[in-house]
Amino acid sequence: MGKSQLGVIEGFYGEPWSWGERSGYVSFLKQHGFSFYIYAPKADAFMRKKWREPAPPVIEEKLAKLSVQCRSTGVEFGVGFSPYEIYLSPFDLDVKKLLQSRLDMFNRIGVDKLGVLMDDMKGDIPGLAAKQVEIVNWMAARSSAKQIVFCPTYYSADPVLEKLFGRMPEGYFEKLNAGLDKKVSMFWTGEQVCSKAYTEEHLRSISEKLGRKPVLWDNYPVNDGPNMCKFLHLRPFTGRPPEMGQWLAGHAVNPMNQAVLSKIVLLTLAASCGQGAKYNPEKAFRKAAAMVTCQ
Repeated sequence: MGKSQLGVIEGFYGEPWSWGERSGYVSFLKQHGFSFYIYAPKADAFMRKKWREPAPPVIEEKLAKLSVQCRSTGVEFGVGFSPYEIYLSPFDLDVKKLLQSRLDMFNRIGVDKLGVLMDDMKGDIPGLAAKQVEIVNWMAARSSAKQIVFCPTYYSADPVLEKLFGRMPEGYFEKLNAGLDKKVSMFWTGEQVCSKAYTEEHLRSISEKLGRKPVLWDNYPVNDGPNMCKFLHLRPFTGRPPEMGQWLAGHAVNPMNQAVLSKIVLLTLAASCGQGAKYNPEKAFRKAAAMVTCQ
């Protein structure tokens, strides 16, 4: 996949992974060519709807421990922070103090990648892009993370987002492109929220629209939500061409709630990256399934 970083973002709804499962993933990721892990479970309210409240000390302690483990193993550690609908109120001194407190925590624990996530929030408001640009740039200037990745409210070309969160303001992406600091990357899930495949044409057009190469938020094999949670997504990866990395600033896979079973699918992606045109999905799946189930 070219020079694009490949990693995992625990960014799903529903039951999150346990701390033991996260810890156990670190060596797995390193061994199989994944270079980062981002902690962003939607179930952690202190990273989302309760972001204004101080995070319990136990959360900081566990995140710090996981950060040390990741970084000492050679895996970059990240956190996805979602200040829920922060832009619906004035970005005043009180709000900035709350944000600074959370940034101080992230800086203390050691965060290589900071995701500023404004996905799945109300979007049909005047000046949305300008408000988000102000907040993200402010945070980026005060974070010690090596990479800041912003997830816009409209993170896909999928029309379902406008049905759920309101009509996208006119010129939204153009204003983000013009206003966001160029060192800030942006998440993108593709033509759909859960895209089955990615093409060079689409990724190139999105790079132009965003003014930077996207960090792909790959919503496979994720199985959250009222419908998908009934299924295990175990099919091997397809639709991710080996040369895709040259069109991306990173590739973050959103796995299933089932941590161990997700390894099977992740191993097929690693095989696809390494084998290129020789990749055989069925063979990769059988090998991955045997490897995981025999552990």
